[in-house]
Amino acid sequence: MSSRVEMPNIGALLAPILPALPAAAVSKQPAIGVLPLLSPILRQRVQLLGLNSTEPWLRLLSYDAAKTARLSEVVQSGRLEPHQVSGEVEVDWEYDAKTKYRRLDLETLNAFVVLEELELAFKLVYCVGDQDGGGDGWRVGEVTVAEKPNPFADFAGHSTIAEADKAFEEGKAAPAPASVTPGFSGTPDMDDGNDDYWNQYNETPARSPAPQRSPAPLAPQPSSHLGMFRTDSAEDSYYAQYDDVQPAMDNHDPDEEPLAQSQQQPEVPPPARMLVQPQAEKPASPGPDLEAERRAAQVLHPRPASSASSNGSRTVERFEEMAGRQEASGFAIKQHVSKSIRSLWQLSQASGIDREDFERLVQNELDLAHMTQDS
Repeated sequence: MSSRVEMPNIGALLAPILPALPAAAVSKQPAIGVLPLLSPILRQRVQLLGLNSTEPWLRLLSYDAAKTARLSEVVQSGRLEPHQVSGEVEVDWEYDAKTKYRRLDLETLNAFVVLEELELAFKLVYCVGDQDGGGDGWRVGEVTVAEKPNPFADFAGHSTIAEADKAFEEGKAAPAPASVTPGFSGTPDMDDGNDDYWNQYNETPARSPAPQRSPAPLAPQPSSHLGMFRTDSAEDSYYAQYDDVQPAMDNHDPDEEPLAQSQQQPEVPPPARMLVQPQAEKPASPGPDLEAERRAAQVLHPRPASSASSNGSRTVERFEEMAGRQEASGFAIKQHVSKSIRSLWQLSQASGIDREDFERLVQNELDLAHMTQDS
């Protein structure tokens, strides 16, 4: 990578700033002549934050608040007094200034200048299209104090711009380490089965949980009557899985039906057994008490049990049994519908559909189903 950025003229850039630093430690208004020498970001920081500030604007030149007090002491120590003849701070820029460079990306090139004798350090930034600063060129991005004993410990740059560009290219060409996605290490919930069901959506946000099959042997199942209205899209395939969901309260498992039929047809019929029931011994002659009870029973119940009354009782029992099955089936269906709606709501949230759109979709489907049923 051949860089066309020229080496900064450190003397021309920093010489006007050094005499203005002692005044910046006591003045609340920034110096007009210093602003074009600052980077656009630092320039806006000084202009905006120093507009109605009651503190000296020197603190705005450094982003590290912990070094502000030390910076104020350094600039007021008398080392930055300008020469009586030249009006500039006496600095041998070729000998006293130590500079290193670092490229962060293709558009960002930084330089770090350290003046150890003055205990000052300047972070420079190469700016492109800076009209307020005079066009392309180096600008001051931060003023801070030089750390001892190694002022470049945090910067870790290179001696030339070419070396900084080469290091950037080598770092970009190096293969990045493979990212390892941490597995789910949370402890399973011990509340109920519903928690395990909903946790599958948390573990796999973008995919639906796989359908849980019965442990019974698989048997061919008839296609649902809703299949004629579905398309071959992935969305319809997803919702088609809900047709095979078995309610939790339904004791009938379609997967176990073929196995049960095979078990009900044995190859060799079992041998018949004759069970002998013990019969009660008849008394030789009924006593007078037994004969009196028999007469009383005939008086209290003169009518024998008719066939109509026995059929009526069996009919009532059948109706009660059917009502109980319908109640259990209705409860299971309601629970299945409730779980299905919750599953669709969780899927809608993961897809970015809000509650209002979800309710509108459900209402539209209900209206369409009502119109289809009426027709």
